[in-house]
Amino acid sequence: MMEKKEGMSRRQFLTYTLMGTGGFLLSGMMVPMVRFAIDPVLQPKAAAADFVEVGTLDEFTTTPIKKTFTLERMDGWYLDKAKLSAYISKSEAGEILALSPICKHLGCTIAWEGGGRENKYYCPCHDGEYTPDGVNVPGTPPPLPLDEYTVEIKDNKVYLGALRQRGGA
Repeated sequence: MMEKKEGMSRRQFLTYTLMGTGGFLLSGMMVPMVRFAIDPVLQPKAAAADFVEVGTLDEFTTTPIKKTFTLERMDGWYLDKAKLSAYISKSEAGEILALSPICKHLGCTIAWEGGGRENKYYCPCHDGEYTPDGVNVPGTPPPLPLDEYTVEIKDNKVYLGALRQRGGA
């Protein structure tokens, strides 16, 4: 009679070894992918957008002035210093309006009273026009009004914050 040996057979040993090695290699590939997928959830929430000083309240009039400023922001994994600009004007009621100089049609840079236009923003790419309050002129290429910066006024100084998109006119 055959005597049954106690322990593990050669076949079981090879099966367990191959399954263990395969599981180890698979987990080595999956852990970085899972970490990449859930990393945004693990990051701390960003604080409210920082405001940047662009001038005093007295220097702005109803005629838009182009102001350039530097903003520090996280770009991926490194801190970047972005050079941005805005057209800033004051309404008759004294409210400050800060508009992005980027055309909503093709992303070209607009100019105040450019291309022979008076009292309008002008985009040279396809003759786009905007009114002084940044609304796109009907019959010209831009589909949307210019984006607007969040404005805050403290101690007679004007600060610009996050850029927000405005709806269609």
